[in-house]
Amino acid sequence: MSIAYLADHPEHLPIVAGWVYGYWGHLLPGVNPEMIESRFHTRLNRDALPLTVIALQEGQPVGTASLALEDMSTRPDLSPWLASVYVVAACRGRGIGSSLVEATEEAARRLNIARLYLFTPDRQSFYARLGWAPLEQTEYRGESVVIMSKWFVAGSVNQDATT
Repeated sequence: MSIAYLADHPEHLPIVAGWVYGYWGHLLPGVNPEMIESRFHTRLNRDALPLTVIALQEGQPVGTASLALEDMSTRPDLSPWLASVYVVAACRGRGIGSSLVEATEEAARRLNIARLYLFTPDRQSFYARLGWAPLEQTEYRGESVVIMSKWFVAGSVNQDATT
């Protein structure tokens, strides 16, 4: 298994967009698969946001994660976001999700991003194991979610997890 930028494998963009729409489409009212695919065209970057990484196994995509400027319309004050972390069901439990998150965190550090945010309805313990801290619990588009954050500045890891 290897991690690569979607920008280096744009032929997999329709697959990645399909995963994201299939898994999170219910949180995106008025959005169709073509709109998601168009959104992912803007993520074909390596050195700027937004960007997407993919996990490849024998040349085939098995997971994805993105860094996005916005991901939660009710919290425009928070940016940037770890978003669209997804691993195909048959490949879960093998560390691929952790590798994708670590790759996006490394990209954030390389881009001098001090702090990232994410929201999750049900994977708080997964992200906590990776060093993310809960920021707040809230409702987003009819679903209870936890917003989490992670600091990347030396000496300030999750310095204000209670705010």
